[in-house]
Amino acid sequence: MTHFGLQSKNVVITDKGTSKMMAACVEVKGELIHAVHPYGTALECEVFDYADKVIMPGLVDSHVHINEPGRTEWEGFNTATQAAAAGGITALVDMPLNCIPVTTTKAAFEEKLNSVDDKLWVDCGFWGGVIPQNIDDLDELLNAGVLGVKSFLIDSGIPEFPNVEAKDIRAAMPILAKHDVPYLIHAELDCGGFNDVVVSDKYNSFLASRPKSWENDAISLMVDMARESKELGDNCKIHIVHLSSDEALASIATAKSEGLRFSAETCPHYLTIASENIPDGKTLFKCCPPIRENSNREHLWQAVTDGRLDFIVSDHSPCTPELKHIDNGDIEKAWGGISALQFGLPLIWTEAKERGFTLVDLARLMSSKTAKFAGLDSIKGQITAGYHADFLVFDPEVSYTITNEMIKHRHNITPYAGRQVTGQVQHTYVRGHHVYQQDEFINAPVGRPLLKGKL
Repeated sequence: MTHFGLQSKNVVITDKGTSKMMAACVEVKGELIHAVHPYGTALECEVFDYADKVIMPGLVDSHVHINEPGRTEWEGFNTATQAAAAGGITALVDMPLNCIPVTTTKAAFEEKLNSVDDKLWVDCGFWGGVIPQNIDDLDELLNAGVLGVKSFLIDSGIPEFPNVEAKDIRAAMPILAKHDVPYLIHAELDCGGFNDVVVSDKYNSFLASRPKSWENDAISLMVDMARESKELGDNCKIHIVHLSSDEALASIATAKSEGLRFSAETCPHYLTIASENIPDGKTLFKCCPPIRENSNREHLWQAVTDGRLDFIVSDHSPCTPELKHIDNGDIEKAWGGISALQFGLPLIWTEAKERGFTLVDLARLMSSKTAKFAGLDSIKGQITAGYHADFLVFDPEVSYTITNEMIKHRHNITPYAGRQVTGQVQHTYVRGHHVYQQDEFINAPVGRPLLKGKL
């Protein structure tokens, strides 16, 4: 059985529900945290001393598109989970699209599970999908082990994953409430009137084609649906993915104040990039909903600070370079999605530290709260005895420039190439296994599927 210790003058530990940074020695036995001791405690095993580097709980990223099976030329479990490990992410949750088949039936989910053997460098949970055609299959899909489900209120870009309407949501919510899992919503409604916007190579033309009102109206609809669910006695958990519009924050705050089970996330690209700084013709910045103005970005940071936004996830949504139309700058035809899975922590830390956030705060926003959201909080998201021995070792001081050569996900493209950041993940441990060290992967993949009811 594995038995070792990690120690540092700066360890983010959780004790009786409260997290703090302190000097500590973490003892690992097998795949679990055995105990947290004072720094310098003599143990009957090897102790790795990381001095003043920060030992944090491994990150939990609950929004990742891995695209396997079926579109592995876009990404895949091996490369995506390597990028995750390089970013200090020790558990992620895979989205039900853009794989083929989409994860909307038990059979499709089993096909996905069969595709992960010997490919997972970190642990991996899975979201299912709700489409108009699969409401009757939801019980079976949820019993198979998905951690929750996702729908689109607008065209997903994938024909086999059509959007839902209010009647579909009403039919799904009692089933999801019975299983007590979150219902993730891509919240944009095509309100019309903007389809005549000509999308050119100007980023602002794309921004004008997907206005804030699309998000605002979609989120207002979901607040109404959540109220209805509560009145019916179900009180289904509703979660807004990748929030971009600051104008929707008031609706989210109202939902929370009413006691609805309503949450929302945002992503590094909405917090670290402003539309004013996006060069025209740079399709790598295209995502849906779009990256908005700097004033909008500042309002999102305020909402992260005060809790209207619950946590931060990557929404890693890669594709082939060809589908990004990098050479011709065709924003309209380019696939929408940001590739940056391994860079989330340094990107956010670079901005957050200037705003008074600590690494204890980031452990909450990118680990413990995401673990709780995905139903993994009994094993993931904190350094506490009995939890999985998932750690990252972080140097919060080192500054460097992100380059394409650093990239571990399948295609070495990202809108962050050339960006200066502070903070570097130097080591990653998954359930006590040292999987990543100073830009190198160690041994073989040790990750495993995380299935609801079988954690």
